[in-house]
Amino acid sequence: MTQQHNTTNLPKRRLGTQGLEVAAIGLGTMGMTMAYGAGDESSAIATLRRAHELGVTLFDTAELYGMGTGSNEKLVGRGLKDVRDEVVLATKFGFDMSSPTGADGFGLNSRPDNIRRVADNSLRYLGTDHIDVLYQHRVDPEVPIEDVAGTVGELIDAGKVRYFGLSEAGPDIIRRAHAVHPVSVLQTEYSVFERAVEPEVLPVVRELGIGFVPYSPLGRGFLTGAVKPAAEYPADDMRSWDERWQPGNYEKNLTAIRELTALAEAKGITVTQLALAWLLAQGEDIVPIPGTRSPQRVAENTAAAHIALSPQDLDRIREILPRGSAGSRYPESVMPTW
Repeated sequence: MTQQHNTTNLPKRRLGTQGLEVAAIGLGTMGMTMAYGAGDESSAIATLRRAHELGVTLFDTAELYGMGTGSNEKLVGRGLKDVRDEVVLATKFGFDMSSPTGADGFGLNSRPDNIRRVADNSLRYLGTDHIDVLYQHRVDPEVPIEDVAGTVGELIDAGKVRYFGLSEAGPDIIRRAHAVHPVSVLQTEYSVFERAVEPEVLPVVRELGIGFVPYSPLGRGFLTGAVKPAAEYPADDMRSWDERWQPGNYEKNLTAIRELTALAEAKGITVTQLALAWLLAQGEDIVPIPGTRSPQRVAENTAAAHIALSPQDLDRIREILPRGSAGSRYPESVMPTW
């Protein structure tokens, strides 16, 4: 039995129709171990614990975030071990960590045997007897999604997993998976900067009763306002190659951020809080997972759950960014295809 701790009263939201309920804002942990330069374990642990103290219940990790070593999952497990019964741990399978494919990163592997192997590893790394949400990280075109859904369903029947999730899946894959085993939640990039899910994906998950978890809800940090051009980031920071930071796009996006910041300041909030409040206003089935390594930033992010934007605010945000940011979120070679 874990200790009970006092937490702030973050509003709760239901993700899907299978009984999954979490606080309105979660925490993404990828940046604690990859993609944004070297991390610091002590600050990461402090951030995880502060998030829990503030009422966050959904914590998101993945096999990929430890590059196959389990380092990110171990970090999350250590940081939250004393409050395991109070949180929802989500992790992911789907990459072939033994097979780098050059500049594009790792290949894909959602074969049933690999799903089972990764799930068992994740249980061990997280130090838990069950995974609350197990996502397919990316759709594997070599493995029928029906086989993936069936395998995760078996893990759920065995008590190793509670809920099935997909990440960066399109309408057809979502429907086919859901027909085999109920999909509780879809995770895909979504923010005022990135709106590709709006025309087709969001209507399908709502039709099927699937919750939606936006990752990179702050535009990979652009929407924090603390940005600099791509050339000023180290090579191990993804912002050094992200199109949104490149010359031409960077200046257009910076102009948009300045306009959003002016709107936020007029409301007495930060541009980060404005961006998160905008996402929360897109539907009660949405729970963003902003990532951070900072306990102070966690406090700022969670406060957004208590901010209500007016119809005029929402109209102004759409006016500033009618179609999202300048520049694609991924290079064409690794862009998820729906």
